[in-house]
Amino acid sequence: MSNLSKVWFKVTDLHVASGRGCRVTTVDGHEYLDFAAGIAVNSTGHCHPKVTEAIASQAEKFIHAQANVYTHDLLETLAGKLDAITPESIDTFFFANSGAEITEAAVKLAKQATKRPNTIVFQGSFHGRTHLAMSMTTSKTVYRAGHAPLPSGVYVSPFPDPLASDQEATVSASLRAFDRLLATQTAPSETACVILEPVLGEGGYIPAPQAFVEGIIERCREHGILFIADEVQSGFGRTGEWFAVDRLGVEPDIICMAKGIASGFPLSALGTRRELDDLWPTGSHGGTYGGNPIGCAAAIATIDVMSEPGFMDNVRARGTQLRDGLSELKELHPELRQVRGPGLMVAASFEDSSRVGPVLEHCLREGRLILMNAGTAGNIVRWMPPLIVTSGEIDEAVGAFAAALKATA
Repeated sequence: MSNLSKVWFKVTDLHVASGRGCRVTTVDGHEYLDFAAGIAVNSTGHCHPKVTEAIASQAEKFIHAQANVYTHDLLETLAGKLDAITPESIDTFFFANSGAEITEAAVKLAKQATKRPNTIVFQGSFHGRTHLAMSMTTSKTVYRAGHAPLPSGVYVSPFPDPLASDQEATVSASLRAFDRLLATQTAPSETACVILEPVLGEGGYIPAPQAFVEGIIERCREHGILFIADEVQSGFGRTGEWFAVDRLGVEPDIICMAKGIASGFPLSALGTRRELDDLWPTGSHGGTYGGNPIGCAAAIATIDVMSEPGFMDNVRARGTQLRDGLSELKELHPELRQVRGPGLMVAASFEDSSRVGPVLEHCLREGRLILMNAGTAGNIVRWMPPLIVTSGEIDEAVGAFAAALKATA
């Protein structure tokens, strides 16, 4: 009998011994191509030598140097690295351990800065599973069921339908619904912030249309509402840019970072501008492990690796290769409705969710390829390989997926 909790859902039953690059090896010696990447976390792959070297070196100096008690050198170094890659509006940083922690921190800051109580999120969003983050998560009821009552003051607005034939119309309808929400449920004077994933993650890898994001930000600016970009999953090169908002050319008031920031070491960051951070009373937020020196070392090494010439070019090129390969399969398999997503944050959308399970199982057992689903109905296969993935590995993965489509037809 296991002493482990059963609350974790399991994508596979693999018992792994090691990982290198885009592959993991099981205890019985079988190798698998990992296109789940720790749920878009292993940005530089498993055990990148520069990241592991940075972790090992730091572990000999400090494992834990608590930020309230004293200041270690890597806090400011990492903040400087983040300042160089985040949008121009962002210059001040707070560190924690997970995405949920950082989305909650963002809302706490917004409430302190505006002295307003309410938050607007969007249908299909995922912002975490802690209590406030759960109330902001609308991608699946399983994340919320059985935990009510959830914190109040969270309002849900529609997100544009990626399958709508008239994209301009679905954006307009979503913006009108947002205006209606401000007029009927949460007055602008009571709304602290809007938190948006520029690409929905658990909700189905759906990119937010440019006009929609611009319309939301325009309304935020008009009413003094803070705009929070939740880049926990879409950040750190996942979309082919440092952050998805870079592709949109917009400036958030607050940005949430985690997942790929430290190549798998637990670390998250909130970025904002100094004038907002100054409104956060000293001592009103914190955390025992935030800014852990080993995590900072891993993040600095990760940023250095991703800053190397050609790194982002590879992400964009491999993303194009992946979408092209999946689009060719879509022509042969009409049950595939849509291939979408920037960079290496790619979705293959199925007409029928019942098909997804057998396809993923065939990929795992026969193709030795690890993939995951997404979407409210579970009808999305999401592709999130390590950002160091090669052309040959993309071809191998698409080939395994093609074989699964044929075998499960």
